[in-house]
Amino acid sequence: MWQLALEQKKFTIGNVSIGGISGESPTVLIGSIFYHKQKSLNFKEETGEFNRNEAEKLIKGQEEFADKTGLPCMLDVVLPSKRWISRVLDFITSVTDAPIFLDAASAEIRVAELDYAKQVGLLENCVYNSLNPESKSIEFEKIKETGLKAAVLLAFNTKNITAVGRVEAVKQLLPLAAQSKIEKIFVDACVLDVPTLGSAFKATFDLKNEFGYPTGCGAHNAIGTWKGLKTKMGQQAVKPCSAVANALTIAAGADWILYGPIEDASYVFPAVAMVDTAFAQLLMERGKTPSRSHPIFKIA
Repeated sequence: MWQLALEQKKFTIGNVSIGGISGESPTVLIGSIFYHKQKSLNFKEETGEFNRNEAEKLIKGQEEFADKTGLPCMLDVVLPSKRWISRVLDFITSVTDAPIFLDAASAEIRVAELDYAKQVGLLENCVYNSLNPESKSIEFEKIKETGLKAAVLLAFNTKNITAVGRVEAVKQLLPLAAQSKIEKIFVDACVLDVPTLGSAFKATFDLKNEFGYPTGCGAHNAIGTWKGLKTKMGQQAVKPCSAVANALTIAAGADWILYGPIEDASYVFPAVAMVDTAFAQLLMERGKTPSRSHPIFKIA
């Protein structure tokens, strides 16, 4: 959004472009699906069965709001276990061509995902989510072995949770990413709770200014870990706070957002599109025109 010293890099994953000059390219929104305790899908670990109609409805719903707003979308597919990797990924690719963040609760599952993605020719449409300074060596080795070219570097620093610490974490990761032959790097400014959301905003600018890679974060984590939100403020406060957390991230200069449960697409996409449109006007005042698919030409 604001003037950066370093030229900003832009990458393409599948049919989605991410990064470049702030305000010129629409923000990419990434909804999570198959996450732990996603009640609507009723996933059964014993059999691998889940509500396929509901899952497809959620995916198509995100795509509908992507079309309405001009904001590209991707899927953060949080694989529940090694046992059902093929079942889940085969389903996802049967209903959408949206790029996939390969995600899971453990390195063991993520590594197994990589093997399957390579087996079925899916790697060009995938991003590994994620690597941090404490990631296991097997993750870096498997990325190199399979030839995956895109990964998220999580700016997580257990010794220094400030914006400065986040930059230090990415500096530690870059040589490892280079050794793993990762070519398309996405930086996650790391949001854990409401206080770290502020640090992530500052870090977003610093990280983009230092490295030039497309940068974003999981802004929804600030809402998901806010224990007093429902008990003190009421259930009605959750959606507005989630929309604000995600939309504010754009003001900090984010190129992409892990906005949380895919169920939230109906109110997160409009909120982010509004902010994208507002800042695109500043770009136009500097004599540059966003693409015709940008929200500034779509949401009126």
